[in-house]
Amino acid sequence: MMYGGGGSQQVMILNAGTKRNQGKKAQMSNIFAAKTIADTIRTCLGPRAMLKMVLDPMGGIVLTNDGNAILREIQVQHPAGKSMIEISRTQDEEVGDGTTSVIILAGELLAQTEQYLQQGLHATVIIRAYRKALEDCVEIMRTKASIPIDINNREEMLRVVKSCIGTKYLSRWSDLACQISLDAVQTVMIDENGRKEIDIKRYARFEKIPGGSIEDSCLLKGVMLNKDVLHPKMRRRIENPRIILLDCSLEYKKGESQTSLEFSGEPDFTRMLQLEEESIREMCQDIIALKPDVIVTEKGISDVAIHFLAAAGISALRRAKKSDNNRISRATGASIVNETSDLKEQDVGTGCGLFEIRKIGDEYYAFFDQCKNPKACTIILRGANKDVLNEIERNFHDAMNVTRNVMLEPRLTPGGGAVEMALSRALDVMSNSQSDVKDDFFQGVEKYPYKAVSRALEIIPRTLIQNCGANVIKQLTVLRAKHHQEADQFSWGIDGETGQIVDMHQFGIWEPIAVKMQTIKTAIETAILLLRIDDIVSGTKKASTLTEGSGQGDGKRKKDEEENKATDESNKD
Repeated sequence: MMYGGGGSQQVMILNAGTKRNQGKKAQMSNIFAAKTIADTIRTCLGPRAMLKMVLDPMGGIVLTNDGNAILREIQVQHPAGKSMIEISRTQDEEVGDGTTSVIILAGELLAQTEQYLQQGLHATVIIRAYRKALEDCVEIMRTKASIPIDINNREEMLRVVKSCIGTKYLSRWSDLACQISLDAVQTVMIDENGRKEIDIKRYARFEKIPGGSIEDSCLLKGVMLNKDVLHPKMRRRIENPRIILLDCSLEYKKGESQTSLEFSGEPDFTRMLQLEEESIREMCQDIIALKPDVIVTEKGISDVAIHFLAAAGISALRRAKKSDNNRISRATGASIVNETSDLKEQDVGTGCGLFEIRKIGDEYYAFFDQCKNPKACTIILRGANKDVLNEIERNFHDAMNVTRNVMLEPRLTPGGGAVEMALSRALDVMSNSQSDVKDDFFQGVEKYPYKAVSRALEIIPRTLIQNCGANVIKQLTVLRAKHHQEADQFSWGIDGETGQIVDMHQFGIWEPIAVKMQTIKTAIETAILLLRIDDIVSGTKKASTLTEGSGQGDGKRKKDEEENKATDESNKD
């Protein structure tokens, strides 16, 4: 980059290889990138959504219509494109649904700003209008465009979950999926002193087993591990078992690294073996004293310990994951103990009704079933292959998050593009209002980008109509007329299967207000963020500068790599 003003000498400020986009050029570049990302997944919205097949870097296949799953696998170079992908991930983590809608809406909001930037309107004016529109949208949704729901009414809750699953691969098995999702969330929900905690990620686990059909999927109100008992004589079915959970190994203590022992005589070696056996016997006696039926440990169990436990009629599982142990603890009421000497009667879990080892396919699974008050659960998924199972898991993840959102904030908005159309009409009416008490805000040029948000919101019903092959202009005009004629009726939307205009009150498609609120907030805030960028500097160092003094540099790099490798190996041990 050269700089020189007033006839003075030109001075080089940035490196010669640096690329720089400034002002309008940078803004147009960001808008184009956002529109391209939005167009990529536009066909993935609604019940008639198409699937995308994406090859990941490892050569695996991702087959899905979930916006976040698709964009996660796509390699994007443009920085604005990366921001768009990030908002899809945020939406997925925050509310679990609406990952496709948020990208489409953000892309359209930026596309609407293009004409104003070309006409010379300053980006700050557009941003001010967008912020005002966001505040109004949130207020309208809370007061006018939503209804309360009774979370204890199972029929209503199932209807909400069904509207989420209706756009997914699982829609054919929606009744089964809705029942499983609702039961899973209700199982892991804890309500203490009016504070609700629903931790799906930690306490509702998916166990994917290829084979069988999707109808064989079920909810286990307990925990299931891909483990078998350690000895053939150990019991494989125990009713009302007493369960002990350990976070220590039932083995003799080993040295951290190499350990050298010197024996002066033959009896010393025999004595050492006896001491090892005695230490294991002592640990096993601590366990046997409490008369448990099942023990689960996160560490190893030696052959000597297995012998003592089998002789005492105790079934044992070893090397369970920390997360699995936490779930068993929550489901059975057992406490995880770090030392066998610390075991007490209150640490024993008695909340499990049945412990059983079952064989599914070629694998053995340990079931902790029929728990009295389980606050953890396992969802067993069956399907044709891994790709189908992965897609089903993503669908269940969305459905369970929708259920959680309704439980935490029990208000619903109509689906099928109805709430977007209602917001569009409300914003349009507010910007055109001629009353004396009208806000000064609408007297200036901010009025036009404010109306642009109203137009951008129509992208959701328009895309739904497009994806089911109906006449876009005709149906969108009819829908717009319906909302303008009946101001109180905010529930007119699109039937995503046929493209017809339907009343969502009768059609029964409702979505949690948390999902819609997050979609609109994230989309508008991302559009504002990208509009604020007026300079993109991309400077890359040349490869030659990285490998200067290659003889010396290569030797140093190899040495560093060897040291890192040695450190990694010691960490593994």
